Amino acid sequence: MGSQILKISPFSYSKSLVSNPTFLSRILLKPAPSRTHNNQFRASSAKPRISPTVSASGFGAVFHQSKRSFRGSVIIAMAAPGSVQKSEEEWRAVLSPEQFRILRQKGTEYPGTGEYDKFYDEGIYTCAGCGTPLYKSTTKFNSGCGWPAFFDGLPGAINRHPDPDGRRIEITCAACGGHLGHVFKGEGFRTPTDERHCVNSVSLKFTPADSSS
Repeated sequence: MGSQILKISPFSYSKSLVSNPTFLSRILLKPAPSRTHNNQFRASSAKPRISPTVSASGFGAVFHQSKRSFRGSVIIAMAAPGSVQKSEEEWRAVLSPEQFRILRQKGTEYPGTGEYDKFYDEGIYTCAGCGTPLYKSTTKFNSGCGWPAFFDGLPGAINRHPDPDGRRIEITCAACGGHLGHVFKGEGFRTPTDERHCVNSVSLKFTPADSSS
């Protein structure tokens, strides 16, 4: 079995094959292009990087802090799309009742109650179901909607599906299919993508960029 290491920089893209059951993406943490909407768009340089240890199950990554830094970069281990498959009984065994309701039954948490609604620490947000990295904190912003809002996800981490009513676009974890929320475009937020990923806090887990802080 093979997968790819995808090295991403602002200037070039290169690929190389490795024998590893997961995709690896190198994402450079850099200041967001637009910071005029609020003061949550912030990124610092020369932070210690997060080095992942991929679990044997392939369900995302376990992050640990490295003593070295590489110009503020972070290496993120990502599961292959659709790689995490479980039965309903298996999901019930590993998720809390509220996580199962939202991630597997496409529920919604009450606005303003989520753990990450007004949370702006620096790090990575992963899927609460399978551990796949989904969002960088540098793409999170205060939309005032009552749920965590991001203007972009990590490359290949999120799938989009039209809701049955045709009025909204659902977003799910590409690895396990867990329900995250919905994405909206053209609302006038001064962000680089003019998108708002409206995500349930219950669907996320946060890994800080600097665990010593």
